[in-house]
Amino acid sequence: MRSPRHVRTSQHSPSSHHAALGSSVRPQGLSVALACAQRDWPHRDWPARDDPYVRRALHMAPPYRGLHEADVDVVILRCEDPAVSFAGLLKAMGAMSAPVIVISPRRDSETVVEAFRGGAGYLVEGDYCTCMLSSAVMAATVGHTYLSPSACAALRDAAHGMPDESAAEEAVERLRSLLSPRERQIMELLSTGLGAQEIGLRLRLSEKTVRNNLSNIYAKLDVRGSTEAVLRWLGAASVVRV
Repeated sequence: MRSPRHVRTSQHSPSSHHAALGSSVRPQGLSVALACAQRDWPHRDWPARDDPYVRRALHMAPPYRGLHEADVDVVILRCEDPAVSFAGLLKAMGAMSAPVIVISPRRDSETVVEAFRGGAGYLVEGDYCTCMLSSAVMAATVGHTYLSPSACAALRDAAHGMPDESAAEEAVERLRSLLSPRERQIMELLSTGLGAQEIGLRLRLSEKTVRNNLSNIYAKLDVRGSTEAVLRWLGAASVVRV
């Protein structure tokens, strides 16, 4: 698996990047490699012609010959078993530094944790929409490792299955006690895969207010961004540490 150094974090969740990404996305839009056979890709209408960020999607079937030479911003691996396919993808990528997003029906903790250890975002099939997919792609370009709600739940389950579970739970509760009630509400929603905009709608707060709260949360939890914050909130930080 890829070294944890490939797991990059950002100080905002995916939907909070929509306004800021205009200056960081290529003028002609993002280019995405779809690492799967064309018949296995479930979203025939993605990216849409009017997608403001994703310009093109290039299908590359296994064994992904030429992928390491492709000029793409993000690689999306759609597969049945990431434990097998992810390793093959990383080999084909070689020295490529493009972030990876895994899409799979597998939602067990072991599979999700291993993909996360390898530096990939993870979307469980049936657990996201194409809008979320675009958010995940955009977020990946600015260093956010995106997890769909079920993938977050899998990390939570992995943390609960640790040998010294009671000690881990006590540590998580001590950490959570550092946050205000509002901040705990925000973290609970963030850990289900929601972004700043969606959290604001749920809590009837402006997106700016949510982002300000997130900045305070990151400082209190001593983390660099939303990915690390979610891991600490779920008690899963040690689960993904190699």
